[in-house]
Amino acid sequence: MVRAEKQGKQGIMAIGDKPMPRRPRPSMADVARHAGVAPQTVSRVSNGHSNVDPATRQRVVESMQALGYRPNGAARALKSGRFNTIGVITFTLDSFGNTRTLDAIAREAAHAKYAVTLIPVSDPTMGRVSGAYDRLSEAAVDGVILVFEAHLLDNAEFSLPPGVPMVVVDSDTGPGYTVVDTDQALGARQATEHLLELGHRQVWHIAGPPTSFSAAHRVESWRRTMQDAGIVPPPVLYGDWTTRSGYRHGLTLGRRPEVTAIFAANDHMALGVMRALHELGRRIPDDISVVGFDDMEEAHAFWPPLTTVRQDFAAVGRLSLQKLLSKIGRTGPDMIDKTLVPTRLVVRASTGAPPPSPEGEARRR
Repeated sequence: MVRAEKQGKQGIMAIGDKPMPRRPRPSMADVARHAGVAPQTVSRVSNGHSNVDPATRQRVVESMQALGYRPNGAARALKSGRFNTIGVITFTLDSFGNTRTLDAIAREAAHAKYAVTLIPVSDPTMGRVSGAYDRLSEAAVDGVILVFEAHLLDNAEFSLPPGVPMVVVDSDTGPGYTVVDTDQALGARQATEHLLELGHRQVWHIAGPPTSFSAAHRVESWRRTMQDAGIVPPPVLYGDWTTRSGYRHGLTLGRRPEVTAIFAANDHMALGVMRALHELGRRIPDDISVVGFDDMEEAHAFWPPLTTVRQDFAAVGRLSLQKLLSKIGRTGPDMIDKTLVPTRLVVRASTGAPPPSPEGEARRR
């Protein structure tokens, strides 16, 4: 039969039922009694210390599982001064590179038994970054990784208050900060030299936005490589990392018969260029060669497959986390350095020798 219910001070309960007493949370002493060891041994096991006999450690772990014991993370943090959490500040999650870098940071953090707190910054201003840093400084984090281009900031000098250890990814912060980045200059040089070695007399460059640190370094390296080869570089065409901007510039360059080689500052813009060239009836690479930058997972599936510069985002994320952890564990003076992760040119079918010039064709005839 269905029993009636009445409202009591403790909420709704059935007539005749008694409130169930809340089961106390098992303590370290409970685990010690269950395993037949001293509480200090349970403490060493829960804190990951190695000075415990393997058989004893296994017995303690089994007792923890049997009793449902969980170490008190807050108490351990107060005792050790560590929270096993790192903060990450980033401007955008739309970027292919940022997404891959954050994934690598999260994976490496999990491997090191650290959690990650992410704070996206809505506007590229020094005030916003400082505010996010202050929030993380006040929160339970042991260090901060800034995945952010300081070049984007509002022309303010890059400066954050001391306190929480920090590593900067993909930026040019000047002295005083540890930086991990892709070797942007190397990648642009590899792309440009590849096209010149194939015999192209000119290489056009579709750059990222002028506000981008990485785009500026790629432009500078492309221009220097051209000048070192004795070639006057053509004007830079600026895009915004999207396929739309690549498509727009691809239509412009594709209508110029003298254009035989295009280096786009990322794979998305290269894809837009290739679509424009296909629509104009320009063959790739017979008429025009195209090189991208990033080596996104889909680059091999472009038509034709895209020659591009591979960035090792996994290495950038992994190194940034490792450097931050070394700062967290350091008791002496902080070590400041800049690490550049090398790029690699991946040659596929979108590049080839330039078509014969009209003058050369006439001489052959």
